[in-house]
Amino acid sequence: QVQLVESGGGSVQAGGSLRLSCAASKYTDSTNVMGWYRQAPGGKQREGVAVVYTDGGSTFYSHSVKGRFTISEDNAKNTVYLQMNSLKAEDTGTYYCAAGFYSYGIPPEDGMDLWGKGTLVTISS
Repeated sequence: QVQLVESGGGSVQAGGSLRLSCAASKYTDSTNVMGWYRQAPGGKQREGVAVVYTDGGSTFYSHSVKGRFTISEDNAKNTVYLQMNSLKAEDTGTYYCAAGFYSYGIPPEDGMDLWGKGTLVTISS
């Protein structure tokens, strides 16, 4: 069973930066996309924030983070990173790493098969 382990969450002031990491125990043929989703405090649905397609390197971002967040991957380490800059209070939430198989763009929540346990990001204004 592939496992995803996130790290790097924490608390910073607005305008600051954080980097999240997601280590996958292995990549399989059933995975071609990895990414980050977040759930706002009290929220029900998880919002797709950024994904990278491991079979070509294409990246996609939600409108709310484009230009501030950068997703990258290190295939040798089976690790995906999310560099978050110019953080805002509305970026606060639990960030989940996810993996799945999809065709294009940010998959819907139910389009991802594997999920990490999440890491909390708190931005104070």
